[in-house]
Amino acid sequence: MLANRPSPVHPVLSPDGQPAHITGPAQDDRVDPFALLAQVPAVSGARLRLLQTVPSALAALRANKGRSILTTLGIIIGVAAVIAIVALGQGASASVASQLAGLGTNLLTVQPGSTQSGGARTGAGNAITLKGTDAAAIDQNIQGLSGVSPVVSGNAQIIAGSQNWSTRVQAVTPPYLTIESWTMAQGAAFTAEDNTNSNNVAVLGQTVVTNLFPNGQSPIGQIIRIRNAPFTVVGVLTAKGSSPGGDQDDTVLIPFQTGQVRLFGAQNINQIIVQVTDGSQIDAVTTQMTTLLRQQHRLTSNQPADFTIRNNNDIISRVSSVSSTMTLLLGGVAAVSLVVGGIGIMNIMLVSVTERTREIGIRLAIGAQPRDVLSQFLVEAVVLSVLGGLIGIVVGAGVALLLPVVAGWTTVLPWNAIAVSFGVSAAIGMFFGIYPARKASQLDPIVALRYE
Repeated sequence: MLANRPSPVHPVLSPDGQPAHITGPAQDDRVDPFALLAQVPAVSGARLRLLQTVPSALAALRANKGRSILTTLGIIIGVAAVIAIVALGQGASASVASQLAGLGTNLLTVQPGSTQSGGARTGAGNAITLKGTDAAAIDQNIQGLSGVSPVVSGNAQIIAGSQNWSTRVQAVTPPYLTIESWTMAQGAAFTAEDNTNSNNVAVLGQTVVTNLFPNGQSPIGQIIRIRNAPFTVVGVLTAKGSSPGGDQDDTVLIPFQTGQVRLFGAQNINQIIVQVTDGSQIDAVTTQMTTLLRQQHRLTSNQPADFTIRNNNDIISRVSSVSSTMTLLLGGVAAVSLVVGGIGIMNIMLVSVTERTREIGIRLAIGAQPRDVLSQFLVEAVVLSVLGGLIGIVVGAGVALLLPVVAGWTTVLPWNAIAVSFGVSAAIGMFFGIYPARKASQLDPIVALRYE
């Protein structure tokens, strides 16, 4: 009796929970189980959201901590090297720029031209063509100048008591100190009256003071002898340090008239220092000075100039350009290690795809989309590179801050290089992570489930 009773009919539910409507030629109540299995699950219930992908990727990385750290090593070294090298390069550029700025800005230096003897020409500055009247003509006739000073100089033995020192003595006018950015550490500079009266007064550089007064006594008011002529020390210059031309502090300044009349005994001068008020007018001032000096020296249009005019701003720009180029070159060489680190990430991710083939197959079999698998492996690669970038920033900044303490080198922490290197590290992780992630997402779930 029980065997003949009909079995209850249960409704068939579709993947979204609604009763499935089975249609077919027979239009009966029989359900094909294979047809249900063949149906694709609803995307909204199986797709891994990004918020679920990130924790899953982090868990996978934590499962292999040692390998994850070693994988990021290339990125760490690359980012740290870029930051440290750029910091060192920018520090060197800043140091050179500071030293060159000590020579003065917006400066034009007029030097005598070259001489020719027997067909052989000497270098610039060897001719005897500049005079103090040339400096006076420039000061009186050229507009837009903040200072003009003739310079006559030579080496001399300086004697102070039982001490002596050989240095360069420069006879200049009072504006020279402002033009060359000299400040006073002790005492005062000589005045225009000292220059007019040819007073025997001198201002000493720090190197000269150190060697003539080794016991630390004040040189102000002391008598020194320059080429056996007595001079009273009235001031000491603030130290500037070394420059591309040598030790700037190894000098003695005296009034121009004193040096020309009582010390060097020559009417010709070594150079004329001119400071332009507006740097954008340097070219125009150079042209005016060239025309004026040719008139002063009575040169015809066919005769070459017997003087040269040098622009300090050009020198500063060239040196800064060379320093910047070297910094970029060294930074580019260091950045190669970032690419090497990216290749390391790609290799490790390929190994991870092979090791987790069965896991990928299970995810795909239960409804995960290929884009979800791609997202997870891509997130893992980006997390590795970003983690390496952060550690590299800490290491590189630490090295940049320690170099001045340990080695005495000047460094400037490059915030732009830090931002760029971090962004590049993240981009490298994404770029080199695409291939492994795409390979994982394209696995056949049936083949992946059978992988041992």
